[in-house]
Amino acid sequence: MCVGVLGNSLLFGLHISSLLIQPRLKKPIDSIFMHLTLVNILTIIFPLLPHVASSFGVRRFLNNVGCQAFLFSYRVSRGLSIFTTFVLGAFQAIRISPRNSRWEWLKFKSSSQIFLSFLFFWIINMLIYIDIIKNVRAVDNFTVVGLVYSHPYCQAVPDTDQKSNALISVIVIYDLVFLAFVICSSLYMVNFLYRHHRKVQYIRSPHLSSHTSPENKATYTILLLVVCFVFFYCSNNLLILYSFYNHEKSPRLEGIVAVLSSSYPTVSPFLLMRNNKIISQFVSTLSLTRATCPQK
Repeated sequence: MCVGVLGNSLLFGLHISSLLIQPRLKKPIDSIFMHLTLVNILTIIFPLLPHVASSFGVRRFLNNVGCQAFLFSYRVSRGLSIFTTFVLGAFQAIRISPRNSRWEWLKFKSSSQIFLSFLFFWIINMLIYIDIIKNVRAVDNFTVVGLVYSHPYCQAVPDTDQKSNALISVIVIYDLVFLAFVICSSLYMVNFLYRHHRKVQYIRSPHLSSHTSPENKATYTILLLVVCFVFFYCSNNLLILYSFYNHEKSPRLEGIVAVLSSSYPTVSPFLLMRNNKIISQFVSTLSLTRATCPQK
């Protein structure tokens, strides 16, 4: 939790400072990064904080209202984290597409529609997950069995098995749809950057060819990001389904589910900072300052 919150806060702070220092260089993708870091922080805090409190022996950490607020906020922020990752990949794929491509008309509309798309999916996620909190209650004892969602302080028992299966199906389909979108946009960018690299490698000087090209760096970052995204979210969904339908609840398994749900939001800011121009400018400025101080 500390590493994930620190990494996302660092990325958010760097974008804010860049906008304050150089507002003329503001780009639409900066708002996507800032939104992603905010929802990542929420996605990390809400599932892990109850487990941290439980590990310290806190018995009454959440009441009924607290359980409803925590579960609802976690599910909404998790859905928004998936959606924002898709928006980031789709925006980058649209921006790098050639001028004569079929996506040319989206280049001019994508920048102006970012805020509206975020607002729309905030509302959509709230409507999807509002039904979850109706039957959420604080756990009176720590022996919870049956078809139920649970963690150290809360449990959610659905009204009927049919309603439970329908709700789980909606959540899984929502995740799978955006998972497929993220994979498709990432594969498009990797294919485009690979073809671009093959075209320009013959016109580069021999000195530059010995270094890793910008296309390769961007491709590696995209591949790392999408591999982490697919692995952590698929593993998390499978364990959530197993835990939900397993009648014997295991606190250890619930802890593993919480860690997996927070793994991608924890790793993603560090992957995004690998080739970020703001990070490069900050490091170069810091290096220049350290080099000039001894001379002075």
